[in-house]
Amino acid sequence: MGAERAPAGGEAEAVAGAGYGRGARILSVGIATTGLVTFAYFSLASYHLGPTEYGFISTLWAILFITISVIYRPVEQLLSRTIADRRARGLLDAHPLRGPALIQAAFAVAFLAGAFALRGTLEDALGGSALFWVLVASTLAYAASYFARGFCAGHGWFELYGALVLFEALARVCFPLAAVLGLASGRTWVGLGILAAPLASLAVVPWVLRRHAARVPGATARAGTTRAAGVRARAQRAGGERAGGDGRFAVAVAGIGLGEQALLNVAVLLVPAGEAAGVVFNAFLITRVPLQLFQSVQTSLLPHLAGLEVTQGEAAFARAIRTTLLAVAGFAVAVALGLLVLGPLALELLLNRPGYSGLGLAAVALGMGAHLAAGTLNQAALARGRATAAAALWLAAAAAFTAWMLLEPIADALVRAEVGYLLATSGLALGLWGLYRR
Repeated sequence: MGAERAPAGGEAEAVAGAGYGRGARILSVGIATTGLVTFAYFSLASYHLGPTEYGFISTLWAILFITISVIYRPVEQLLSRTIADRRARGLLDAHPLRGPALIQAAFAVAFLAGAFALRGTLEDALGGSALFWVLVASTLAYAASYFARGFCAGHGWFELYGALVLFEALARVCFPLAAVLGLASGRTWVGLGILAAPLASLAVVPWVLRRHAARVPGATARAGTTRAAGVRARAQRAGGERAGGDGRFAVAVAGIGLGEQALLNVAVLLVPAGEAAGVVFNAFLITRVPLQLFQSVQTSLLPHLAGLEVTQGEAAFARAIRTTLLAVAGFAVAVALGLLVLGPLALELLLNRPGYSGLGLAAVALGMGAHLAAGTLNQAALARGRATAAAALWLAAAAAFTAWMLLEPIADALVRAEVGYLLATSGLALGLWGLYRR
């Protein structure tokens, strides 16, 4: 009898826990490489383009990633949480995909309507119609990419997730590399790399579908023991506490995405387009590689926490959060110390732009650490069904940072952005800590 119980109970716990450490390690390699290749894209672009043209590429990147994080990240998180939760309950097939797909399509249509309504403004910000069309096409292409990411994360297929984002970065960097080598030229060519990235990543989607078809059992796997029944009962109670359904969850995560991208990009968008935008963008570029790397942890953390809530309870949940926060703190301090000493020289050599302060870059690094801590606590909130409260905190932090930039309490735009980012992310992390403890 004991032998009969083990598979059913062990299966749920394996879904909840075994994939987290392995998944984070696999994704760390893939996404660390992706972050470095993305940095190389901007390094090559800065050497090929003049300050004004580079500023337009920076603006394109800022607008694109605000948009896709707001309209597509919610569906990725929704799929990841829902599929992981169902697998933890022993429901291994027939995952609901129609609802998330309809939400994704609705967001894409809303983007198209907004983009064409603001076409004149966007073309002014991007230096012409060419980059406007790159923005539109890239945004639509990312719809399938983010859907596949959520599907992979929910199933624990982290190697495919890593391959998807790595293909994106490799395709993107080929364009400025070709320009530096003299095979092409101009900001439009460099911008086309941003469009090529999601198109290349779609090559991974057939792998996802084939793997899914190979691994789905003929019938839903259902636990038959008393222990498994208890697991399902706890999961059903947890699901009931997450009232609001897919739509409300997606809207809340869209708000979180908007707040997060505003913290990263609003400083770029609120300074004059062109050279000034490029200067601020470069300072914040040092946060993007660590934040992109940390996606490996976040991506595996949400399904892990969703499973822990079902199978192992509060102590295991708190241990996972505590371990991640300690790692974030150590990493942020190390990066800040490194940038304090070597940051200005590194940006001058790698991005062809002098004039940065080590103290300012260290402030951005500490803000990045607070941002990573907030991201960790945010995943805890999502796993516990507190997406709406978390969204309110992210949007409040973004609004405060935007007001800081607009009110100009510090005259120098770069210093203002560096100090404001540190203050905003620190306040956000404290707010999410309070939500977590509550």
